[in-house]
Amino acid sequence: MPPLPRLRERLRRWLFRVGGPEPAPIHLGQRRIFVLPTRFGLALGTTLLAMLLGSINYGLSLGFALTFLVGSVAWISIHHAFRNLVDLTVTPGRCDAVFCGTPARFGVVLHNPTLRQRIGLKIWPTGVPNDDAPFNVPAEASAAHEVAVPTHQRGWQQLPRLTLETRHPLGLIRAWSLLQPDRQCLVYPAPEADAPPLPYGEDPRPGQGGRRRGRDDFSGLRHHQPADSPRHVAWKSVARGGPWRTKEFEGAGSQAVWLDWQHLPPALGTEARLSRLARWVLEADAAGIDYGLSLPGTRFAPARGPAHRHACLAALALFGLPPGAPEVAP
Repeated sequence: MPPLPRLRERLRRWLFRVGGPEPAPIHLGQRRIFVLPTRFGLALGTTLLAMLLGSINYGLSLGFALTFLVGSVAWISIHHAFRNLVDLTVTPGRCDAVFCGTPARFGVVLHNPTLRQRIGLKIWPTGVPNDDAPFNVPAEASAAHEVAVPTHQRGWQQLPRLTLETRHPLGLIRAWSLLQPDRQCLVYPAPEADAPPLPYGEDPRPGQGGRRRGRDDFSGLRHHQPADSPRHVAWKSVARGGPWRTKEFEGAGSQAVWLDWQHLPPALGTEARLSRLARWVLEADAAGIDYGLSLPGTRFAPARGPAHRHACLAALALFGLPPGAPEVAP
């Protein structure tokens, strides 16, 4: 990094006291709140200066009274804007995994331990234009807010530096603070738009289909598992007060699909292969069939359900990337 940008970054870190992800909770003390006038506040200050000069020049006592009255109101608004942010506590919230190209929605929880309500707050990624509506945090309560961050590559997406701002009560003063909660979001590969059909087949070897439980002929009931599709639950038995059971089917169309990295066309690159496998995982999950995934160094036995889908997509998202971030809950 050239000397000037490096110096600017060091100055920014020293001034705003944010040098990277911070452990939760983040307490906004007095030294983390910054206050400056808005454009409207600068315009009002210029007007008050002109009024003061006119009152001095013409000896207008009512002009002095009006100038100092409006100026005192503006001065008090500085105090209220500062108090609207100080002593807030910020913690990261939930962030569900998304596909590449879809904004990651990071949850941010603001806790207000004081007896006064915090009004007109905004929070967004620093340096990104923001037009969200302001929100409030009740007294002695918490409020959750979502921050949308664009995603451009698979893997772990770090929550960037955030700006928490208020212009309460009159819009004359802007009080803000910079913070960066330590939170990451898992980004799946973007599914291929025009992927070929699932690799059904009769050969149960990896990359082919094999005969398994299907949906053509009813074969019996078994104990219900959380990963089972709601369409296969024996609802009549549940409605009569009986235990939860899942219907099993057998037939010529019953197949389990293996999604194998090695059986993809050699001309496909790494990202193209991951996108195709992600599309096949979604299609197999939507069809309600068992599917397995085989990657170099990783193998998932045929199964189905949300947990299996997340495990397969997470393996695709982190394929070839260095480890170091914890797995998120499905």
